Amino acid sequence: MRIIFMGTPDYAAPTLEALHAAGHEIVAVYSQPPRPAGRRGLEVLPSPVHRTADGLGIPVFTPKSLKSEEEQLAFRALNADAAVVVAYGLILPKAILDAPRLGAWNGHASLLPRWRGAAPIQRAIMAGDTETGVMIMKMDEGLDTGAVALTQTVKITPTMTTGELHDCLADVTAQMMVEAMARLQTEGLPVTQQADVGVTYAAMISKAETRVDFTQTAEKVHNHVRGLAPSPGAWFELKTDDRAERIKLLATGYLDDASSGASPGTVLDDQLKIACGKGTLRLLTLQKAGGKLLQADDFLRGTAIASGTVIG
Repeated sequence: MRIIFMGTPDYAAPTLEALHAAGHEIVAVYSQPPRPAGRRGLEVLPSPVHRTADGLGIPVFTPKSLKSEEEQLAFRALNADAAVVVAYGLILPKAILDAPRLGAWNGHASLLPRWRGAAPIQRAIMAGDTETGVMIMKMDEGLDTGAVALTQTVKITPTMTTGELHDCLADVTAQMMVEAMARLQTEGLPVTQQADVGVTYAAMISKAETRVDFTQTAEKVHNHVRGLAPSPGAWFELKTDDRAERIKLLATGYLDDASSGASPGTVLDDQLKIACGKGTLRLLTLQKAGGKLLQADDFLRGTAIASGTVIG
């Protein structure tokens, strides 16, 4: 089929590659415009999907909006059979959704209607969900409200991070979209409306919520940390020599729900066992600003943290 692919981050790139490998004619790729990158933002880089498309020799378009008549006419002129959308990042007007002959199809990383929106992978882990998945839906004008064609469930293990789940679901999305387009082309792709109950929204992660709150239960802190790993990363402050140093926390070991009797954030031993609002956990992987990722033993060799220290 003639397909327009619309996507931006690393998550979407495997689907583009898989559709191309399956023999579809990718007539164009739409992606977010190149953005400043690097520590100082001095280098402007195209998105991962943009770079993938360049490698495949596919023309790329990077409009800031698709609301203008000019952009919509250009999109329609591509005469696509279908549009495939994976983490594109722009709202698609009705004129864009209606342009492809067989509609626009989205691969979304949750079990809809749970976790509609921008950050479904992070939110699922932060909420302590034990399963998630991928749904292929025919897009409408709502926020992830389209009717669902295909579903695959994926288990979330107690130690799985957002990075690990991201990679797993990206591969699942690619496989499912290839199947969806094959069925759409040959036999049609029936859809089922989403349920009206169980709707939740996965808002983008804000900087304000990345700080670790040790007054929460140990389980919630553990889920918070792995939901933000590897990026943007949860963090806490360690006060040393009358100054506060921000430490990024990438992995913890959830220990138990038993109360330690200590104030939340108190270091309980020489191996970074920490008291929480309820229960305790152990800090496993840490990183100072500009430093390397270190396991707790290596971190403590360079930064002594005495039992009784309060962090947060």
